[in-house]
Amino acid sequence: MVRAGGSNGGRPTVGVLALQGDFAKHRAALRALGVESREVRTAAELEGLSAIIFPGGESTTMTLLLDAGLREPLREFSRDHPVWGTCAGLIMLAKSSDDPRIRPLGFMDIDVARNGFGRQVHSFEANLRVADEIGDPERPLQGVFIRAPRLRNYGSTVHPLLWLGEEAVCVRQDHFLASSFHPELTDDLRLHRYFLTMSA
Repeated sequence: MVRAGGSNGGRPTVGVLALQGDFAKHRAALRALGVESREVRTAAELEGLSAIIFPGGESTTMTLLLDAGLREPLREFSRDHPVWGTCAGLIMLAKSSDDPRIRPLGFMDIDVARNGFGRQVHSFEANLRVADEIGDPERPLQGVFIRAPRLRNYGSTVHPLLWLGEEAVCVRQDHFLASSFHPELTDDLRLHRYFLTMSA
């Protein structure tokens, strides 16, 4: 389980990186699951958190914002806490990307193509095939893809959890989780619930 932390009576508090993007939607999903959350904009706000979510946004801008004092604190935090990146957040967790302007944190052995599923005009929704760990494999999870990154390659210790057709769009490696799409934009809370069960 996500470890308890902070001064919230022993209950877990999940951080949501709030430099840009749709962090409020992630907080709403966590609230629906009865989990406390906190917006994170500074290194001090990492204190006492049990886990953190990197939401969608604009990955080149996110690179610049991380370089303004959060990059190393996030590296330290990630050593023993669960981290989840969605859309642009996935790019920031990657080892490498196809855009030289982006400086990912390298938490996961994945190589990504920024906007690999197309630009804004190519945004789409689709039913995704679900691994047993996420929930009932007979019940697809709806994925919202907005300028979504694409996994070009991933290492042998990276495990797919959701697929668009035969293509992995959500993967886990140790205590890191990454999804190409925006699970916070639907009412299906299975992926948020799964993240809360991940051990650091």
